[in-house]
Amino acid sequence: MIKQLLAACIFVQAVACSSGKPATTTPAADNTLSQKEISDGWKLLFDGTTTNGWHVYNRRTNGAAWKAGDGTIYFDPSVQNGGGDLTSENEYQNFDLKLDWKLEPNGNSGLIFQAVEDPKYKWPFETGPEMQILDNVGHPDAKIIKHRSADLYDLITSTPETVKPAGEWNTIELIADKGTLTFFQNGVKVLTTKQWDDNWTSMIANSKFKRMPDFGKFQKGHIALQDHGNKVWFKNIKIKEL
Repeated sequence: MIKQLLAACIFVQAVACSSGKPATTTPAADNTLSQKEISDGWKLLFDGTTTNGWHVYNRRTNGAAWKAGDGTIYFDPSVQNGGGDLTSENEYQNFDLKLDWKLEPNGNSGLIFQAVEDPKYKWPFETGPEMQILDNVGHPDAKIIKHRSADLYDLITSTPETVKPAGEWNTIELIADKGTLTFFQNGVKVLTTKQWDDNWTSMIANSKFKRMPDFGKFQKGHIALQDHGNKVWFKNIKIKEL
């Protein structure tokens, strides 16, 4: 019997090799890391069941509108006085960040990074740039260039546009590495730029952030999930420090 089983295994492997197709591996379940990801240094920022590791910007507790359920962190706009931007406990400088998101129809949110917490700031976007999260079809902000999904909000438009319709999951990746910023949406590179050079300064001076003296200046900061008053879901939030 053992010889028969071994022969069967060898036959299956031979068929796979002769097909010319690479062997497939089962992807990790939602909100978990594969062994390869663990060995490569990835860490989860969402455990799949709680909002541990997150708090509302400039507060030490989580707002009641941010909830964990069905394997997601989501914002529930029906909860009154429980909002604010959900902010990571830790700060990050050079990193690779991945997550999945989906929005309700006509929804708006954002992924803010390099945000600094201080009582003199009311919102993370006063210091941290934003990767836009948007329903490009239904939300009026989509009519504004540089305000569409995966844009570096109000600074650079992303291309090509790869966002999926409202209600479907999108995967984004943001790499900040020693002043080089790169965005991916649904597996496609959509934007790359340099930070903190003359062009960066010029872009800010010609944007809505020009009256925010500390915007885009910090090389290390928190990650924030934006409360824009719409229902939004996040999962598979993971980071690797570079």
